[in-house]
Amino acid sequence: MKKKQYLFGLLLIVYSCNPAVNNQTEAMNYFDLKGYFSKEAARLSKDQPTLTKTVTVNNVAESREIRITDWTKELSVFSASDINRNAWKGLFKATSNGEQDRYSSDHEKVPVKELLIVKRKGTISEIRILVKNTNMLYSSMDTLSYFPDSLYQIKKNQQIKLLPERNYTITGKF
Repeated sequence: MKKKQYLFGLLLIVYSCNPAVNNQTEAMNYFDLKGYFSKEAARLSKDQPTLTKTVTVNNVAESREIRITDWTKELSVFSASDINRNAWKGLFKATSNGEQDRYSSDHEKVPVKELLIVKRKGTISEIRILVKNTNMLYSSMDTLSYFPDSLYQIKKNQQIKLLPERNYTITGKF
């Protein structure tokens, strides 16, 4: 249990270190990730699925079956990767082929490097987000994957200077 608390605290610290952004409401320039996960949280709160949650830290795993009481909090790492921030306007390249919408940025101040939305028959079947954070003391790469009605996964590779590399994976299966 202490490992989970440590991991959760570490994730909160890492995501709170993102650069400050202007939170003014403005028209959406890209896919509304925050709105999508708000609707997913409401849907999952209503459906109340049982979740098999597995936390793996450096190849040591622990699993439990649980019921999530706060889906907004549970999915907040996905919502926090929303690319519709005023400070990021125009910094993403959008491509689409009908079944996939891809938003990518190579701008150094934007930690969200890629957002991929995969659709099947007009319905979202997968969301994948790549987040990279780097500074003089720390670098991390997160891969966030979400499959509605199936699972979500958060993979994190973290390197802090003078400390060994750490790898985390959190998987929730509905």
